[in-house]
Amino acid sequence: MAETGSFLEPAVLARLMALPVHARHAMLGSVSGKHRSPVRGSSLEFAQYRKYVPGDDTRRLDWRTWGRSDRFYIKEFEADTNLRLCLLLDTSGSMGFGVEGATRFDYARKLAGTLGYLAAKQGDAVGLWSMAADRVELPARRGASHLGLVLEQMGGLRPMGGTTLIGALHDVAERIRQRALVIVFSDFFVPPAELKGALQHLRFRRHDVAAFHLLDQQELDFDFERPVRFVDMEGGEPVQADPSLIARNYREAVANYLKEMDELVRTTGLDYHRVITQERYDAVLARFLLGRTPKTGSR
Repeated sequence: MAETGSFLEPAVLARLMALPVHARHAMLGSVSGKHRSPVRGSSLEFAQYRKYVPGDDTRRLDWRTWGRSDRFYIKEFEADTNLRLCLLLDTSGSMGFGVEGATRFDYARKLAGTLGYLAAKQGDAVGLWSMAADRVELPARRGASHLGLVLEQMGGLRPMGGTTLIGALHDVAERIRQRALVIVFSDFFVPPAELKGALQHLRFRRHDVAAFHLLDQQELDFDFERPVRFVDMEGGEPVQADPSLIARNYREAVANYLKEMDELVRTTGLDYHRVITQERYDAVLARFLLGRTPKTGSR
């Protein structure tokens, strides 16, 4: 089992601690927190007026409005709530691509572990789902002990076997009952048309969905110079091929696939981040967190 120190770096956590994890949409939580809720509450930020009905708290009557209109109105304010952060880790065999200790899965675990830690430290609930044959399901909960369990389970995961990504996303959409920030970490080696349906299922359940699409530069460049034995990391038969004969078709297939992914993002509103795993993960996370920071004066 991997130690959490292999994917949680104190220096990175210290740099990112000043950047809160924000949801793009209103959240429904069980305690007060940092995130906008669709439920009206008693914070200091004004939301709207509504007509008084018997039983309303008369202390919230706006007497100035009554003086102008001779009608009773109640002032409503935004309620702040806590966030449910659900981390979905693809643990299929292809996530093991890369050198030992620096695989695509190692990179995904650094992203997920760091975000989980930051969210927990700001009082939010954190959960973990693995998406492959060896399933882990930890519903989002608050507290240091639960965060420790999430990180422990994350440290024990290993990429292996074929992908079950599509089915797992549909399953998660049904099992996470209350709206949450759902973040998927995957290489997305599935047909984009099928992926679109699964993501729309999550959006239909009113989740705020983000995705980190993890690619290795070698997969994009395909700059091999001599015959290579290509191994299917998800269990298929290996293939011996001369790269010079297949490079053009391979690059066209990759370009078409990425074009389909771009179209998927455009039509689903997915918060999508295409990441080359040679990039520093703390820089990737900083962009993600800054991109979700509410503009001044907005909620």
